[in-house]
Amino acid sequence: MRILITGAFGQLGSAFSRHLSEDFDIIRTGRSIPHGKNGIILDVLNQIYFKEVIQATEPDLVINLAAMTPVDGCELNPNLAKEINITGVQHLCDSFDGKIIHLSTDYVFDGENGPYSEDDPVCPLSVYGETKLASERILLNHDPNHLVIRGNVIYDDSETTKASFLNWVVNSLKEKQEIQVVNDQVNNPTWTKSMADIIALCIEKDLSGIVHWGDADHLNRYDFAIKIAEKYVLDSKLIKAITTEELNQAAPRPLKSGLKSDKLVQALNVVPPSIDECLNAILERNAE
Repeated sequence: MRILITGAFGQLGSAFSRHLSEDFDIIRTGRSIPHGKNGIILDVLNQIYFKEVIQATEPDLVINLAAMTPVDGCELNPNLAKEINITGVQHLCDSFDGKIIHLSTDYVFDGENGPYSEDDPVCPLSVYGETKLASERILLNHDPNHLVIRGNVIYDDSETTKASFLNWVVNSLKEKQEIQVVNDQVNNPTWTKSMADIIALCIEKDLSGIVHWGDADHLNRYDFAIKIAEKYVLDSKLIKAITTEELNQAAPRPLKSGLKSDKLVQALNVVPPSIDECLNAILERNAE
């Protein structure tokens, strides 16, 4: 099977390319190609070029990771966020008549009563959440056989992104820098490989509709940062707890969030990994 990945050079795209290439023919596309990497330049806002890339590569399936993800950036630039996160998905639907797997987020919920299942009512607090919810609806209205998979606090030690929470914590502590981490946002952080493995199984089972995937542990960001520090044998005293309100960010955040993976656990007969298992695997990979 030939799979085209949009946004293939970000944190999640890099993991997908690495793990899915064992079983699938992967076509990597991105708005820019990092030095030393192979891929096709693709701007999802250019519909004509989008169609040309689809016609030239003839994928069987598209995994759509292209998105504007900085939450405050979306809040401050709502028109750009709508262009990328909504219009980009519309262009994909108009350009490709095969199956699409689309990555979405727990930010479609308000964080009042998480963790959330697929049947819980959506109520986004931010422009980012609103645009991702709109993209889900465009995709499934276009074809209910597409798949939307929601994730939250996706992490890895990827060098190709500035959005790695893991890298930020590790690099800051290695440089003896004090960091502030919120202690009132609860999620179940999810390793990119865990998500990639689930995507592969979803492709195998030809799942459709909306599904949730998150790893096993539900905890706040501060406690997650402490776990990282302990696992990497770094000074956790440099991590200072702060509330979301104190950060005074442009976009509101869902506080009590996270995702219930029960539907996929049952459908795929899998067990979500723990944070300890994932961090151990990352450290072992780096030691090789």
